Amino acid sequence: MDTFELFGTIRLYVSDVHKVGTDALLLSEFAAPRTGEWACDLGSGCGTVAARWFCDEKPAPARVYAVELQADAVRLMERSVVLGGLPAGRFIPVHADLRALQDVLPAGAFGLVTCNPPYKAAGCGLLSEAPGARTARHEIDCTLEDVCAAACRLLRYGGRLCICQRPERLADAVCVMRAHSLEPKRLRMVQHSASHAPWLFLLEARRGGRPSITIEPPKLF
Repeated sequence: MDTFELFGTIRLYVSDVHKVGTDALLLSEFAAPRTGEWACDLGSGCGTVAARWFCDEKPAPARVYAVELQADAVRLMERSVVLGGLPAGRFIPVHADLRALQDVLPAGAFGLVTCNPPYKAAGCGLLSEAPGARTARHEIDCTLEDVCAAACRLLRYGGRLCICQRPERLADAVCVMRAHSLEPKRLRMVQHSASHAPWLFLLEARRGGRPSITIEPPKLF
């Protein structure tokens, strides 16, 4: 177990498997929750996406539920609440399977759902050796379908789902979102420079939104 100082404000407890990643920080910035709303981060790991929202001077969401399947990651988040400066009662770790949240979190209560999902589709690529890494990187315990189904249930009408994913999965993401009444509304590519191909995309969808998408300028990172 180690710690990571998040913008000098929050001390996150991390491990070799559950650590702070660039993609999670980019997703957190892109999602930008609104003041006073309830947010839910699915597959939180050590809590990077949700914890980032409590580092800014501007008001953070009223509550953030950080849902995580792996017990060791949940313990890290709980430790970050007790010892790392995350606000108890507002940052709420939830040990649960995002595929079975019916009796855990209320339907239609959230203005924002975020997820940094596994990037590799089932049957693609070599499986990671460590069980925790397999869950985080491969669609074994969580697929894009699972994420969108959970988000559709959790979000109020007009609420937003924000994800990050590899560019080669963009068509998959759009199709699955639309199948769950989540209309893609905002897309931003992330690339190392103007001459490089994107290595990540950030995508926002709205529950019950009308077809129309804004393509934002790429983020160079």
